[in-house]
Amino acid sequence: MADFGKKETLTDQLVKEVAQRIAAGRYKRGDKLPTEQELIAEFNVSRTVVREAVSNLKAKGLVQSQQGVGVFVLKDIPSNAFRIEEENLELVEEILSVMELRISIELEVAALAAIRRDDEDLGKMRDALDLMQETISRGESSIHPDLAFHRAIAGATKNKHFLSIFNYLGEVLIPRARMQTHKLNGATQQEYLKRISQEHQQIYLAIRNQDPDAARAAMRLHLGSSRDRLRLAMEKPSSG
Repeated sequence: MADFGKKETLTDQLVKEVAQRIAAGRYKRGDKLPTEQELIAEFNVSRTVVREAVSNLKAKGLVQSQQGVGVFVLKDIPSNAFRIEEENLELVEEILSVMELRISIELEVAALAAIRRDDEDLGKMRDALDLMQETISRGESSIHPDLAFHRAIAGATKNKHFLSIFNYLGEVLIPRARMQTHKLNGATQQEYLKRISQEHQQIYLAIRNQDPDAARAAMRLHLGSSRDRLRLAMEKPSSG
């Protein structure tokens, strides 16, 4: 059983434990995961923690849900030939490098999503936006719905390679998963997240309206703002 200490969130701990069990073959490819209630009982966590962990595992490309049946380990887990060393992401410079990679990919992803999206894709984006609003109102982290929103956009391209990139990179793509980015410009976490949510809304509207140029521009504004805040942090002199 995992040691659910305080250095990581309960969700992070549960994700790590399940991922390790998959890697070790304890949960074999194609197998059904324990039920939500079984995970709650085994790890002594809340239903919210379990659901966030499952969402995270989906984003990492390790599991998938079958409605009315349960959650299953994917039979074909993406290869990790391309790898970003996560321990290096404690450095602002490395996070900025990942942001530049993200910008180069996601501008075109947004444009393609605007052209190819269907009602199911829009529903996934809307669900992620609504969940983000709920978590912000509760004063909680919105990393998982943020990731779900961007992953839904990748899925809307109908290009499996874009989705595979998101499945691999997971939370690496979101800087605040590694550092408190809201502090870089003196904003409170809730103020910062509300601004992020508003930027997401603009991206969603452009994709819903099937306007690829507007989608690309909205994504550029959203990701460019994060990149600029990181650059500002790099340029600030050390306080000693």
